[in-house]
Amino acid sequence: MAAPKRGRSASAQSKPGRSLALILIAIAALTGGMFASGNTTPRLGIDLAGGTSITLQAQNEPGQPNAINKTNMNTAVEIMNRRVNGLGVSETEVQTQGTSNIIVNIPKGTNSAEARQQVGTTAKLYFRPVLAQEVSAGAAASASPSASASGSSSASPSASPSSSASSSEKATGSSASPSSSASPSSSATSQGRAVTDALKAGSTPSSSTSASSSASPSATSSADASASASASAAASKLEAEYTALDCSKATQRATAGKTAKPADATVACGQISGVWYKYVLGPARVDGTDVKKAQAVYDTQTASGWQVQMTFTGGGAKKFADVTAELAKNASQPTNEFGIVLDGEVVSSPTVSQSITGGQAEISGSFTQQEAQSLANVLSYGALPLSFKTQSVTTVTAALGGEQLHAGLLAGAIGLALVIIYLVAFYRGLSLVAIPSLLVSAVLTYAIMSLLGPTIHFALNLPAVCGAIVAIGITADSFIVFFERIRDEIREGRTLRPAVERAWPRARRTILVSDFVSFLAAAVLFIVTVGKVQGFAFTLGLTTVLDVVVVFFFTKPLMTLLARRKFFASGHKWSGLDPKGLGAKAPLRRTRRPAGPVAGPVDPKEA
Repeated sequence: MAAPKRGRSASAQSKPGRSLALILIAIAALTGGMFASGNTTPRLGIDLAGGTSITLQAQNEPGQPNAINKTNMNTAVEIMNRRVNGLGVSETEVQTQGTSNIIVNIPKGTNSAEARQQVGTTAKLYFRPVLAQEVSAGAAASASPSASASGSSSASPSASPSSSASSSEKATGSSASPSSSASPSSSATSQGRAVTDALKAGSTPSSSTSASSSASPSATSSADASASASASAAASKLEAEYTALDCSKATQRATAGKTAKPADATVACGQISGVWYKYVLGPARVDGTDVKKAQAVYDTQTASGWQVQMTFTGGGAKKFADVTAELAKNASQPTNEFGIVLDGEVVSSPTVSQSITGGQAEISGSFTQQEAQSLANVLSYGALPLSFKTQSVTTVTAALGGEQLHAGLLAGAIGLALVIIYLVAFYRGLSLVAIPSLLVSAVLTYAIMSLLGPTIHFALNLPAVCGAIVAIGITADSFIVFFERIRDEIREGRTLRPAVERAWPRARRTILVSDFVSFLAAAVLFIVTVGKVQGFAFTLGLTTVLDVVVVFFFTKPLMTLLARRKFFASGHKWSGLDPKGLGAKAPLRRTRRPAGPVAGPVDPKEA
């Protein structure tokens, strides 16, 4: 048996059913996963489903009158976009408006409350030592014993007192508990005494005034007395704020610690397992800008659960080493904790058991994946260059979006119908290959879009619908290229089966080049644009890749099978492959020599 010619695959000719089986299995798996997960429809963007629109107004930080500029605004937009948008296709739009406003559009189906909190939390991030901590007075009655004594293992993302900070090794010390320097039922007098003691114990060298060697004894005494009086007044003020603070009340949480300067001690609120705690925090020792990177990872070595890994900048590593060395000297809680404070609220208060050097740290505890990722987001993007005030929050209805979606779907249906009419009128029987291929491409696209909604938060907006409509033309173009190559081979006098196999390598090369150009354009568009245009680029790129899959694994094998059928192989006039209708040449035939040997010698003269 002769081997197949170079450039032709015997398996591709003899076993096209394998390719068809593969793509049918893929369709079954995707549609099965779609129905099993309950995501039977694509997630719609804000222009089609409605949602929430938030307007944020930038404000200068104290002492920085020129902070509102193009560079800082763009940085803020980038940080917010990375917070709420993940891979960039969730259709949460973050963009500037004018010189001082940022517009955030959150589509329906997204956790708008969480996204609103992330974009609205625009103050600086600080690491502050914890001086005192206790259940807030209003929350004491509802606090469970486990929450007030040992720290519940199900700490919420907003506070993780059960976490612990360590170096690159797993923490071996006891986990932080929401213990406090005063019991929840303590009186105002005992609370005030605890605050005063904590401030004395937690005072920093910068808070004291040292006299120079040349200063006179009277000047030294006067400076010490002045410093002591100032510290006493600050302690008394903080003492009163701490005693009066009730973190269970939203009105008090809204103002607690919001205006504190980094160099000052302050009070703050934090939530632990649904219970609000109040804190006394020392001066900020590490800024959010000192955190170079933070990510949530699962500890695969010890299977201890999710943890947050932090990497500090050069200067931040030294600051963090200094503060952790000081905190590690304290054997009791909460004075061996540092509070991670964002917008005046304690989002986590891990315990320190040793000095952490090298610029690497871990926060581990009873985190869920969502809690770890939420804390990592705060650490990574908590230091915005500006402060922002929520100017307005409006609900966007889907009335206009519904009309746009209806118009887009109508345009897509009309375009698909025209393509089918053209294929039937011009290619006749070959439309039995093209139309099923279009349907397979549509099913794959729909199933993948439905599954991408909950996985990468892909949202289908109006430009994305346009991208899907454009893809109809791209897919039809691939069929036309293949069909015309087959027709060219038939015009050369070849029968259908060899014509299909000879036409495929040439058509394949053209299809790949064409789809590569389309995919490259989609990729560039996705990278250099934001918002809704990314939806168009993503859909165009996805459908271009699916076009290659469908042509290779469905269209070509199906055409190979149909070429064996008499209706197509005989060149029926309705098959679209009629040799006479195509103006084919006479069938190619090999030239044969006359049968039998020549009798006798040939006379040279006659020759």
